[in-house]
Amino acid sequence: MVAFSPGTTLGAAALNSAFNALVINAQTGTTYTLAATDAGGLVTAANASAITVTVPTNAAVAFAIGTQIGVLQTGAGQVTFVGAAGVTVNSFNSALKMVGNGGLAVLVKTGTNTWQAAGALTI
Repeated sequence: MVAFSPGTTLGAAALNSAFNALVINAQTGTTYTLAATDAGGLVTAANASAITVTVPTNAAVAFAIGTQIGVLQTGAGQVTFVGAAGVTVNSFNSALKMVGNGGLAVLVKTGTNTWQAAGALTI
């Protein structure tokens, strides 16, 4: 997210930059729990080993319903999505693992503790 200071005059370039650029959060570990700063952005996951991305409960991080978060696998370690206790993560075929390096998926919050995953997921 882009923050502007009070009293700042916003020109077209600043507004275009603020609303068109994704904030990228590069992760290199084998586990990562989504954070409030990931909303509307892209998490990259790069590791040679498997990576677990956890979707936190609404009580832990109150993402607004409709929030979208992109996840891009940039290493050999396969990304798997899991919900924290009480969180449901759905996909069209129940697959919650990325297809491999270069795979891109989007998580969308559809309810208080419900998310939908779509994109390059295994079948």
